[in-house]
Amino acid sequence: MERVDLGEVDYEVAGKDMKTWVEERIAGEAEDRLFLLSHPPVITYGPRTSLDDLPAETAAIPTVAVDRGGFATYHGPGQLVGYLVIDLKQRGPVDIVRWVENGLIEALGSLGFPLVRRDTPKGASSLVGVWTEDHRKLCSIGMRIRRGVTSHGFSINLDPDMNVFHTFTTCGLHDVTMVSLAELAAELGVPVPTDAVLRDAVARALGAS
Repeated sequence: MERVDLGEVDYEVAGKDMKTWVEERIAGEAEDRLFLLSHPPVITYGPRTSLDDLPAETAAIPTVAVDRGGFATYHGPGQLVGYLVIDLKQRGPVDIVRWVENGLIEALGSLGFPLVRRDTPKGASSLVGVWTEDHRKLCSIGMRIRRGVTSHGFSINLDPDMNVFHTFTTCGLHDVTMVSLAELAAELGVPVPTDAVLRDAVARALGAS
């Protein structure tokens, strides 16, 4: 899988680019790719999101409806976003979401952060993502599969403005506590990884170079 490093990209620009990336993969014009980037402040939400979950207009944060799985989540400076454009037909049967969860757990574990995935009880809101052992959420995952090719991906809270998460219902979970690597590093007494170190760890764990 090819690793593609980008800087800060406006969310709607990235959304248009993603459609091109998917078409290139479907046509065989590109290999599987992992795009690593960040966004200016924005809250995105999937089609199943209740409007009551979104922030009031007074929050002054743009909201964008998207065509991925999952509910509302925040993207902004201090967060690493990864978009995966992968042809699942070439990989054979695979639970792509669990593969991403396990890859992120491996990546962050290599940096000194013990994290877990959680199974969702029947009838409960989705617990997809990566969590601390005491059930605070660090990474969100929301993907789409079209014609056997994935798009969208994941976000990791490195050191964003965590106050934003108090302005809306994150991931459809009304009692979730979001956390950042900076906060966990302070608790554990370990260094906060740089963006570059985090990118390298994630790419390595997901097999992108």
